[in-house]
Amino acid sequence: MKKIILSFIAALGLLAGTAHAAGGGMPLDKAPNKVNDLGALQNGAKLFVNYCVGCHSAAFMRYNRLTDIGLTNEQIKDNLLFTTDKIGETMKATIDPKQAKEWFGANPPDLTVIARSRAGAGGTGADYLYTFLRTFYRDEAKATGWNNLVFPNVGMPHALWQLQGQRHAIFEEQQSHGQITHVFKGWEAISPGAMTEQQYDEAIGDLVGYLQWMGEPAQNTRVRLGIFVLIFLAFATAIAWKLNAAYWKDVK
Repeated sequence: MKKIILSFIAALGLLAGTAHAAGGGMPLDKAPNKVNDLGALQNGAKLFVNYCVGCHSAAFMRYNRLTDIGLTNEQIKDNLLFTTDKIGETMKATIDPKQAKEWFGANPPDLTVIARSRAGAGGTGADYLYTFLRTFYRDEAKATGWNNLVFPNVGMPHALWQLQGQRHAIFEEQQSHGQITHVFKGWEAISPGAMTEQQYDEAIGDLVGYLQWMGEPAQNTRVRLGIFVLIFLAFATAIAWKLNAAYWKDVK
């Protein structure tokens, strides 16, 4: 219970930061819906374990739950267990919380329900994460050397820069209501990554799809059961209407 309360408090703090970051009006790109694509979810799980778990935990997700997306216990043990040797363990970060706070200014948040907590007026939590992970840029003025369009002054470095490559953001000064603002105009490439832009967007779509699934692993089952329940209720309603008509026919 204590862990749940602490995670909830951390999520509230991040939501406040998100609201401040989104105040500049950065539009969110629509994330692809991949929660039913087992291949995409498996690739997203691989990216999450390789690039995220080093700093971010998923304290309410156990490795053996990945069997729900088509992986076997052996595949999980051979390819995804880097922080533990027990498949029943939760996804815990390897970073020391004290060092994380010293390096980044705060301990990286738990990501179990991050896709659900980031939803807002500008789009879904998936839209936010999809845009956030694709809008990092080099900023030598920051301690980490990175900044982000969706979350300005974010303390997180770009963990996936080797895949995406490095680039600068181009801003143009504009005067509005007597104040000078910087408006994003485009990108200036510094060095290419291991992936093309299209491949990187596809990979981020897989990762975000996995984060969506991880926030509620039973969501597909819930939707299927909901459909069956609605169909049953429709038949039950039709039968009840017929019985009601037959019962009152002689009374009338």
